[in-house]
Parts: sequence; structure tokens; C-alpha cells
Amino acid sequence: MTTSTLTSESDLDRKNPRILIVDDDKDACIFYTECLVDRGFYVTTVNDPFEALSSFKPSYYDLVIIDIRMPKMNGFELYERMKKLDNQLRVCFITAFEEYYSYIKEQFRLDVQCFIRKPVTAKDLIKNIYSEITRKN
Repeated sequence: MTTSTLTSESDLDRKNPRILIVDDDKDACIFYTECLVDRGFYVTTVNDPFEALSSFKPSYYDLVIIDIRMPKMNGFELYERMKKLDNQLRVCFITAFEEYYSYIKEQFRLDVQCFIRKPVTAKDLIKNIYSEITRKN
């Protein structure tokens, strides 16, 4: 697990949104972290879905970004398990495989609005993150 921020832990409270990123692609996590930290987000990255689940803190993160396709446990399964721990969980799924969007709608019936398609530019990543964090339930 990697944690990055530009501010001290005591300054975070609600000033800097907290983002958890779960993606088995370490290079992608570095890119996402750099984009988000540069804009004042507090970012935690995890490359293993089981580690993410075991260290998950309910009501702590403003948003969780989950890669759909990961070994051992896919992003949908991880989301469902996290949602049981935190029913207010906000999530953005990220994937390079567009066919998953239809699969989500048919199989999971998830109340998820945010889907990010890889590869993503820094501008589009930030736009999606801000949109989801500020979206009214």
C-alpha cells in the first residue's frame, strides 16, 4: 500500500478529498497518484484487491477508484464487498475494456455513475473525479 499527499496528515480532515485507488497496474497507480496529488487530493494506492479489502476504512474515503480487471478478484466483486462495509461508498470503475460497461448494467445492477476508460488523460481523470465527488446522491 502506498500513500501520497502534499499536505500533512493533520491538515487533511475534510479539506483534501481522500481517494483510494485499487489497480494491479503499478505504473497506472503512479500516474493517477501524480495527477491527483498535484491537485491537492490525499491518495492511497493498493495493487491487490484482497489487501485493499483488508485495509479498507469505512466512511474514510471520499471516492474509491477500482480497476475492473484484476487477478484474484475483479473490481465488481471488490466493490460489492466494500459496499457491505460502507453503504455510502462512492466509486469510479476504470477499465480498458469497454464491453464491461454493458456487463455491469446487466449483471450487477450497480448504482454507479462513474466509469473511466483507459487510457485516460490527466485532464479527463480529474474531470471524472471532481464530477463524482461533487455529485449529489
